[in-house]
Amino acid sequence: MISDDKASHLAHLVLGAFKKSAQCRLTEDDGKVLREIKRVVAAELALEAEIDKKVRARLASYSRHIVEGSAEWDVMYRKACEEEQKKRAKP
Repeated sequence: MISDDKASHLAHLVLGAFKKSAQCRLTEDDGKVLREIKRVVAAELALEAEIDKKVRARLASYSRHIVEGSAEWDVMYRKACEEEQKKRAKP
């Protein structure tokens, strides 16, 4: 998880990018937009942490020990993350 200060800084950067974009027109005040950006960032980070935990448990459950940080572990971790994200993306 990131600190509230970092989330606020990130939200301000995103808001600044929205305001500079010709394709984006904000219909709410800056405060509401900043709160929503922070909420979305927090939700995405929580989801990422949940997926990471699940994938690590999955890799740890294999009968053959796979050393974390090895090329094999990296490939299997990435593949398992992609599978978990696809599962969650389906309605």
